[in-house]
Amino acid sequence: MSSSSVNLKAVPGRLTSSYSEVQASRLDVSLPLPSVLKSSFSVVDGPKSSAAGNPEEIAKLFPNLFGQPSAVLNPGGSSVLSKDTSLKIGVVLSGGQAPGGHNVISGIFDYLQHRTSGSTVYGFKGGPAGIMKGKYVELSAEFVYPYRNQGGFDMIASGRDKIETPEQFKQAEETAKTLDLDGLVVIGGDDSNTNACLLAEHFRGKNIKTLVIGCPKTIDGDLKSKEVPVSFGFDTACKLYSEMIGNVMTDARSTGKYYHFVRLMGRAASHITLECALETHPNITIIGEEVAAKKQTLKSVTDYITDIICKRSELGFNYGVILIPEGLIDFIPEVQQLIAELNEILAHDVVDEAGVWKKKLQSQSHELFEFLPPTIQEQLLLERDPHGNVQVAKIETEKMLLQMVETELDKRKQEGKYKRDFLGKTHFFGYEGRCGLPTNFDANYCYALGFGAGALLHSGKTGLISSVGNLAAPVEQWTVGGTALTSLMDVERRHGKFKPVIKKAMVELEGAPFKKFASFRDEWALKNRYVNPGPIQFLGPAANAINNTLLLELGAQA
Repeated sequence: MSSSSVNLKAVPGRLTSSYSEVQASRLDVSLPLPSVLKSSFSVVDGPKSSAAGNPEEIAKLFPNLFGQPSAVLNPGGSSVLSKDTSLKIGVVLSGGQAPGGHNVISGIFDYLQHRTSGSTVYGFKGGPAGIMKGKYVELSAEFVYPYRNQGGFDMIASGRDKIETPEQFKQAEETAKTLDLDGLVVIGGDDSNTNACLLAEHFRGKNIKTLVIGCPKTIDGDLKSKEVPVSFGFDTACKLYSEMIGNVMTDARSTGKYYHFVRLMGRAASHITLECALETHPNITIIGEEVAAKKQTLKSVTDYITDIICKRSELGFNYGVILIPEGLIDFIPEVQQLIAELNEILAHDVVDEAGVWKKKLQSQSHELFEFLPPTIQEQLLLERDPHGNVQVAKIETEKMLLQMVETELDKRKQEGKYKRDFLGKTHFFGYEGRCGLPTNFDANYCYALGFGAGALLHSGKTGLISSVGNLAAPVEQWTVGGTALTSLMDVERRHGKFKPVIKKAMVELEGAPFKKFASFRDEWALKNRYVNPGPIQFLGPAANAINNTLLLELGAQA
């Protein structure tokens, strides 16, 4: 490892002198901790764990970790941890940004400062690549300070690299040995925590002392289980998007002439869209999981939206707000079939202007292709990834639905079934929510996750994900522990081999959040029950409420 890899005199990338009043006011806020973390505690193991699916295959993939128990922190006890311990801990941010990541790092740093003696924290720069390349910075109180309670991942930056090949595992091994790491905390989503577990398995199998603990991060809200109630960042992102949706609603009501089609981030699950609907009460909300369960077609979704617009027109309302999940297309079987056929055709044939190539499409796919607006047809044909596949994430679903609704309304107008003029606007709220100043909940939750990760490493645990529970209660009553990562896993068959995956948690149509939404949506469709939640970027009692999704899920479990 070259000395150039290390920033010996680490200087923060931020100057607090340039902070706004709101940013500056957050720096010295003393965050509450769960009471179990405020005094001496012991770490108690639970029963032997299994897996979310295919336990026999998971056992083969993780022979050193499978079956290990989850753990919980209890006050006092006989196995209280020594404060004389000196630890060397690495921390890495992996994957996309989420509000609160800096507080996880602050929590780890503060735990080691308060509960151990002379410990060192290394921040790996640029994500997992920093581990493989040995690029890190030694964290100090002065270095961490400007990032406390602030958004972003820029303290050490993130990356989407994975430690997968034997050579990459060897590089990670060399870094761990060179720095004499006692532990590593991987802050990331489902893929990153799967990678963390593989790294923990590798280190244990090689008798390397470095322990690995994960932390649950993703604004999408699809990394959760009974033991891990929510991923951090979801709360802040939803509240930021809801503020913008509320503003758009006020604009719609003020002008009285626009329908706003709002696509919301969330590549797979529709959790963000559902939560924002619960917070703002839009006229129409499409939930991908419901579309899939009901086997709805693109035309049926279009007709559903158009029907409500026509009914609202009869009531004198020529405006409205429609929420659409980013991953909608992935939930519509006919669209997936069309994309699969296009991938096959384009891999072997040239798309001729006369359209002869279309004869190779099955009749249903051909009909759907002709039904799509010309701009979406072009996106399906032209935008390919390096593997020759359609880049589904780049398809602007909100524009597609707007154009399809316009076409249907024109048709109904000619039939005398719609008499108004329709004006639509499109929005995509995505990156705006990933680095906002964290809400009270995310600031406190992340700090507790970091403190908990430090405690798990201090107690010699590996292959667990930091878990904080009882979240509907005041912070002091939150529970802290670690959940066996292998217990969250299933396998997928890829390239003829079983690959471990942490299964994404999708919106449950029988769950309390969706049921509450479903009970109100007909009223919201025709009556304007808009809610503008307003700004949330401050730490104070008024911003302390947790999101509807989590509150309803926890209430249903109680």
